[in-house]
Formats: sequence, structure tokens, C-alpha cells
Amino acid sequence: MMTIYQKTKFVKQRASDLGFFQVGISKAEYMEDEAQRMEQWLDQHRHGTMNYLERYFDKRLDPTKLVPGAKSVISLMYNYYPDEYISEDSKLKISRYALGEDYHQVIKKKLRLLLEDMRQMIGEISGRCFVDSAPVLERDWARRSGLGWIGKNTLLIHPKAGSYFFLAELIIDLELEYDAPIKDYCGTCRRCIDACPTKAIDETGYVMDGSKCISYLTIEHKGKIPNSFEDKMEGWIFGCDICQEVCPWNRFAQPHTEPAFEPSEALLRMSPHDWQEITEEVFRKLFSKSPIKRTKFTGLKRNINFVSYDDKQTD
Repeated sequence: MMTIYQKTKFVKQRASDLGFFQVGISKAEYMEDEAQRMEQWLDQHRHGTMNYLERYFDKRLDPTKLVPGAKSVISLMYNYYPDEYISEDSKLKISRYALGEDYHQVIKKKLRLLLEDMRQMIGEISGRCFVDSAPVLERDWARRSGLGWIGKNTLLIHPKAGSYFFLAELIIDLELEYDAPIKDYCGTCRRCIDACPTKAIDETGYVMDGSKCISYLTIEHKGKIPNSFEDKMEGWIFGCDICQEVCPWNRFAQPHTEPAFEPSEALLRMSPHDWQEITEEVFRKLFSKSPIKRTKFTGLKRNINFVSYDDKQTD
């Protein structure tokens, strides 16, 4: 019969074997403080047209509504920082997380393996795997689990590795040893606040106006991008990494070792002209396994046309 300590040690070691950078565990309980903050954020309409964030409010805050009898939330980090990135000469940019295959599938497969291995080693466990596709406040659970603090740019920051990580969760009905949160090390730094071209980050930090975020505008937002954002997109056609690029903690970022996240040579070679002349056939071929397919061809073309470096930008 394994002790709680032995079970916890097994979970963390097996997760590491599967390629997860770090694992933290917190008690599955109602998130009272987070509930107040989220309700205020929604009331201020900072979620733009992401109306799905208003749904399943209770499930986002109470893990036992997702997994009856839940006792532990296991939070995991998976590195996606690339060794190679699109050339600065391209001027048109996509977020680093989207260079390779869709992370949802890659990581969820590993989570299922981890859960199955836990069942084989520990015994019957009821639980579910989550990778950014269900009503789970992943950054808050990761913070509670000691994987980092939520920075002024509202992203989870690990003190030894930065923020270029996917987050994932296992919510299970197994009691484990719980980790404690760590302190916030943002201090007086405000580089992310000052660098954001659309002023999406609140002047005091820690609050993001999603309706102004370039990632939202190029991925979540449907229809025409408001003219008020002209000349503010800085070449981003899918997502945005500006608040991560300027964050001092990302000087510790190390390249990932996940083959599925490696960008194709064709993608790395894309010139501004290639982007502007991209056809639906090329789009389907280039992004068949990519998170970029989420925008669909028409959405990507909208973004490219909106941020393209036309004559007035090159004069």
C-alpha cells in the first residue's frame, strides 16, 4: 500500500518522464478569491466577445463540479519556447506557441498516459484531463500549486524558466501532498505594461483587458478588427508575444525538446509576400495540424490584410 508521499512522488516523477517541466498539486476546493476577481472582470466587459467565459461560472471555480469527489488538482507545465523563430525580416509574426502542432492534442495524449500509469500503479482513480479547452482557471490552479506567480502581464511566471509554457491539469479523486504558492517577484517592473502597443494591460498591472489584446483581436475576435487598432498590431497576424519578449524572467527560457512543436522549414521561410499571397490550399497544407487553423483561412487573411506593411509603412 503506497503512502500519500509515495503516490505524490510517483506522479511527479512520471510526469517528468513524459516531458513535463514541472508539476504542482493543490487541494481541490472552491476558489473564493478568484470568483470575486473573475466576476468583477466580467462585469467590466474585459472579455470582449468571448461570451463563453460567462458560461459554466460555477464549474470554473469548483473542481468538484467537473469531477465529483475531486480531492486534488495536478497542474503541469510543458515548455514550448522554440530554438528557431521566424526571421525578423519577415515583419509578419505569429506567436511562438503556434509554430508547431496543436498543443491540445500533444499534451492531452501525455496526460492520458499519466492518468493511466497512475491507475496501474496506485489503483482506481476517477479523474479528467484538461488542456485549455474546458472551464478551468489553469493559471490560478498553477499559482496555487506553486508553479509560479501570476505576473503583471497576467501570465504565469516561473522564477527559473519564465512564461513560455503550456499549462494542463488533472483533476482527480485521489488525495496527494499539496504544494504551497510562491511569492510574486514582479516588483516595480512594468516593462510589459509599457511595451503593450494596444494598452491592454492595466496601468497597475495584473488585469488584462482582453478586448484590447492582440491575441484576442487576431484569434478570438470575429468580424472586422476595429480601425482604432491600426498601426498598433506591430506585425502580429496570429497571437502576440510582446509582453513575454520584454519580461526579464524570460531570459531564463530554454528551448523545448518536443519534436511536435518544431516549426516546418516552409513556415520559417515565409516572406511578407508569401503571407500576403497565401492561398487556401497552402493554408490547409501548412497548418493542417497547427492551432492556427482555428482562425480559418478567412480569419488569417483578415489579420494579414489588417497588419500588412503597406507603402505607408515602408516609406
